[in-house]
Amino acid sequence: MTTAPEPDDRAVELDLLARITKRERAAFEQLYTRYSNILYATAMKFLKEDADAQDVVQDVFIQIWDKAKLYDPAKGKPLTWALTMTRNRSIDRIRAIQRRTRLRDDFEKETVADESAGIREALSGVDASEKTQILRDAVARLSPEQRKVIDLAFFGGLTQSEIADRLGEPLGTVKARARRGLMKLKEHLGEKP
Repeated sequence: MTTAPEPDDRAVELDLLARITKRERAAFEQLYTRYSNILYATAMKFLKEDADAQDVVQDVFIQIWDKAKLYDPAKGKPLTWALTMTRNRSIDRIRAIQRRTRLRDDFEKETVADESAGIREALSGVDASEKTQILRDAVARLSPEQRKVIDLAFFGGLTQSEIADRLGEPLGTVKARARRGLMKLKEHLGEKP
């Protein structure tokens, strides 16, 4: 296992970076061998996911290959430069993951709202007792898994996260069942006279 370079290795690392600016693959491989484990460990501290940490380390090494000429020895050691890039890339990755999660959640909310509006539209013009019976019949036609999620969400008042916890299912599975269930309800209600 490779560990952090010793302080007296700075001259070697400066030489490697100088050779990397000349596109020497052997120098790049040596720097990779020196830094990969410590950069990976740093990325893991931020990201907690192996695949994300590996992606960040790969991005950092691509950046080192492309920007070795921009390294300024007056601003710190080569390892400090690489660790700073790893930290920054890890933070960027966290922000990107958070953005994707927010966008996905917003999309799911909009989809559920659209499907719910379709159900309300299908039931407009029907009296309350008839609506209840039509809705019960439509819910009965759902799969048991979809029925359970719809029941817990609409009649139990639970959030999708709470449903996932209660059922011991992944959140994505619960969201998919809710969405498919709502789409089927809309479809079933559209069949009613």
